[in-house]
This record gives sequence, structure tokens and C-alpha cells, in this order.
Amino acid sequence: MKILIATAYDYPHAGGLSTHVATLKAGLEERGHEVDVLSFTDVAPVVRKMYAQGPSFVINKVRKGRGILWSHYARKNLLKALILKNKKKNYDIINAQDPFTTLAALETGIPVVSTVHGYMAFEAVSKGSIDEGSPEAREMQEIEIKAYQNTRKIITVDQRLKQYVKDISGVDGIAIRNFIDIHSFKPDKDRKNTLRDQYSLSHDENILFVPRRLTKKNGVIYPALAMPAVLKEFPNTRLIYAGNGEALSEIKKIVAENGIEDRVDLLGAVAHDKVKDYYALADVALVPSVHSAGVEEATSISALEAMGSGSPLVACAVGGLKEIIKDKVDGLLVEEKNVQELAEAIIFLLQNPKQGEDFAAKARQKIEDEYSHLAAAEKYEEIYLSALDRK
Repeated sequence: MKILIATAYDYPHAGGLSTHVATLKAGLEERGHEVDVLSFTDVAPVVRKMYAQGPSFVINKVRKGRGILWSHYARKNLLKALILKNKKKNYDIINAQDPFTTLAALETGIPVVSTVHGYMAFEAVSKGSIDEGSPEAREMQEIEIKAYQNTRKIITVDQRLKQYVKDISGVDGIAIRNFIDIHSFKPDKDRKNTLRDQYSLSHDENILFVPRRLTKKNGVIYPALAMPAVLKEFPNTRLIYAGNGEALSEIKKIVAENGIEDRVDLLGAVAHDKVKDYYALADVALVPSVHSAGVEEATSISALEAMGSGSPLVACAVGGLKEIIKDKVDGLLVEEKNVQELAEAIIFLLQNPKQGEDFAAKARQKIEDEYSHLAAAEKYEEIYLSALDRK
């Protein structure tokens, strides 16, 4: 098949959606399909700024949330134009990665399947882009409903999203949990000290790694809040964040208030191929997600990558994290927003490295058995064929 994966967001970018697209593309290509990706990044920079980003900023100053919607509608129209420009490639199907892209793709006449990665309206509220209960929030959810009711098939990345789509639109989706490239994200602990030398990190430090976009629902403030307790037990511990986002200023404030600036590294966005290095050089990976404005973690790609890479994982017991991690078997689950529990879990793994290695080995086996990109690509292929009424 000739498959077009499309999104109204940037690609590539630091985030789970972009990782999902790249990994799905690799899996489908390994199965012999021709796959292209079109995204907002493919729009000329001057056009992006003139029609989407610039007006959005101004309109949002007048009324909060209207500018966000303007930007989404502009992205939809620009993406539609891109798809039509490429229609001569005779794509069999478009796999849209967000509701506005679904609507753009539907207008091109090419068969459309949609993947649902999150709760678009709720997430806009959680980020503070739109006010809860506002006309803008209602309009954004109406867009979701329209997209879900008109696409041929819906794929959700976990069971809760499947239920969410059913609740708001009446449409039954197919849940396929997120997945990773098991060839790229694999244990590489033999290079631990070599990589620490490469990134100017001490061989003797205990390194905690947070591979998360710095946004509220990812709970990224909690590792910083837990650090003072960890440092009391293990003074030679370093906390490393890889990501950008609106929570950066709050993390910096927590770090400054506790006087631990020399123990916390804020790297900003890190290229996906470099994230693998940090999993390999880290002693513990942290995915401290929380509930926020009705939003909860799906099948976290960051958690899957950590589990595939041989790093013992501590995560909060919310959303899809409870599905993929078996507490005290292949990782540790703690109560969300519970700083003491998070600190105790970290300290336990630093005190018991052999136990951490056992967790990591079992986690890797689970990833190979249940979260391979090749198995996922086969499931997507079946859905595409079903949407096209092909066997």
C-alpha cells in the first residue's frame, strides 16, 4: 500500500506523537509498504507565520482560546492544500494523527483512518491554552466529535481513550497500545561509562533521568521536589531532564529554593536518537505523570523506551502506566504527586541495584513480547485493509 501519515503538528519534534509516527513508519516500511509523512513542518516558514502563528498570537490576546482555534483551523487548511498537492502519488489511505488533520484529509477524498493520541480539548485546558467550560473548549470538543464520526476507522493508543471516543461520539475505536522500535531502544549498559565521558558526567554519580516534555500532566515538578530527600541518602545523585515546556520555570524555582542547582541538569529538547544514550548512562528512569484537567497518561512511549532500554523505571500509578508496569516485578509504581513515595522508590533502587537490574530485565522481555513496532505495524495494516474493504 501507499500510506500517508499526516499531522497538523510539527514533525519531527520532541514528543510522543512524533515518536509514534517515526516508529510506525519504520514498522510499516519493514512490512513492505510505501510510507510518506506530511506535517505542518512541510508548510513554508513564511506561510506558517503569516497564516497560523502570527494571527493566532494577536487573536489570543483579544480572547483567550480563539487564537488557538484560529491556529488549528489554519493548520488544517494548509495541510489540506499539501495533501492535494501530493494527491498525484495516489495514496491508498491517510492515517491522520489528530482531529483537525482528519477533517483536512476527509476533504481530499482519500480514505481516512484516524489515530487518537489524547483528549484534545481537555489537554488544551490542562495546558492553560483554553479556559475550562468556555465556548472555545466546547468548539474544540465538537471538532473531535465531527472527526471521530466521519473517519472510516479509529485507532486509540489505550483503552481509556477508546472509551472516551465512545462516550463523546458514539463511535467504537480499536485500541492498539503504543509501541517502540525494539531494535533502536535496547539495553546498552556496557557503554554506560563511555557515554558518561562523552556527556561530561561522573562515573560515580547516581543519575536519575526524566525523559519528559515539561508540561503539567507529565508531573515533572515531582522529581525536583523529591531530590532533597534523595540527596540526604545519596548526596552524589544527579537529576537530568530532557524536554521543554511551560513547567520549566516552576522546576527552576523548586531547584533554586532547595539550593540544588548543581545537582539538576535541564537539557531542553534532546534529539530522539540521543535520548537512547541517556537511558544507557542513567541508573533510574522516572515517568511521574499525574491527572490534570481530566487528562491522564496514555501508554507512555517514554515509559516503554525506558523499559526497553534496560533502565529500572519508577512511574506514577495513573492511566496507561498502570497497564504496562507490574509493580515490583518490572518496575515500581508510586502514588501520583506523592513526593515521599517517589523519593522512597528512587532510594530503594539506588540501595538495591541488583533488584533494579532484575526489574529492567523483565521489563525488556515484556517490551519484546508485547510492544514491538513490527507487531503493531501488522495490526495497523489489518485496520487499513479493513477500512478499504480489502481482505
